[in-house]
Amino acid sequence: MPSREALAHPVHTPYDGSSKPFSIGLKPLDLTAWFEIDQDLGRYQGEKERLWADNRHQVYAQTEGSLPAQNEALRLISRQLPIQRPDIYQRAGELMRVSERVTVDLADDASPPLWRAARLVPDDLVIMQKHDDGWRLTAASLSFPSSWSLREKFDRPIQDIHETVPAFGRGTRNAMLIDRIFDNLQPDHPVWRLNWSIYPDDRLHHPKTKTERGSDFVPQVEPGSTFIRVEKQTLHRLPQTGAILFTIRIYVDPLTALLDHGEGERLARGLRQQLEALDAEQIDYKGLAPRRAALIAALSRIEQSS
Repeated sequence: MPSREALAHPVHTPYDGSSKPFSIGLKPLDLTAWFEIDQDLGRYQGEKERLWADNRHQVYAQTEGSLPAQNEALRLISRQLPIQRPDIYQRAGELMRVSERVTVDLADDASPPLWRAARLVPDDLVIMQKHDDGWRLTAASLSFPSSWSLREKFDRPIQDIHETVPAFGRGTRNAMLIDRIFDNLQPDHPVWRLNWSIYPDDRLHHPKTKTERGSDFVPQVEPGSTFIRVEKQTLHRLPQTGAILFTIRIYVDPLTALLDHGEGERLARGLRQQLEALDAEQIDYKGLAPRRAALIAALSRIEQSS
């Protein structure tokens, strides 16, 4: 897959000080901005189709009990998209035309409902359902994981899913707070949040877990080998089934994009300060311990250049 061209203006910059790393930081979601449909839609769709054809078991999983929630998610998304972007999404009966290349049969029972929904948008889609032991991941179309494995997280409670995240594992205050947020989320009050990480390339598909990544993963802080990866995550309670639809949109921008940004100095300073503030466990979780000093130095140079 060809590399993405450098963007002069990254879409989201949570590292600028507007969000705190390793915090929940939820904000109300305006449904008119639920799915951010841009010029990269075809790239995301094409990569999803390739991954589905090559190894669908790596990027898709479901329990039988999740099917009603999947169908509800498909109905919700397929209703929302033509309202949000009528210039792109044109529906005729059960057919949704997205582009000259992509038309999705919404009623195609040969494929799972959540996969049909995922083909429409650049985001990954995850279904969470409440069980006796908490909220479990019961279905997912996960083409663009940020160093986590669907096979490892599938059908597990959310507190176990977060067990490796500093201060978010089972029994922590954050874990209990997330449970309460999920329990109390209302269908007409969806929410969203952002987080960031640093990667050595602009690939969307990163399924190797943090324990599986080798030394070649570490960004070298050189042009073309350091990228800021931002996740936009949303939570939407499905009113009929009570499940929660969790969406994940990935943005990847080269670190050098800050040089051409009108506020590059401020953004570089914000990212540098966040890197400096992370404790040892947090910086290790992000896989940046061997290169933190070099990244901070590179950001300082960007501050001066910008």
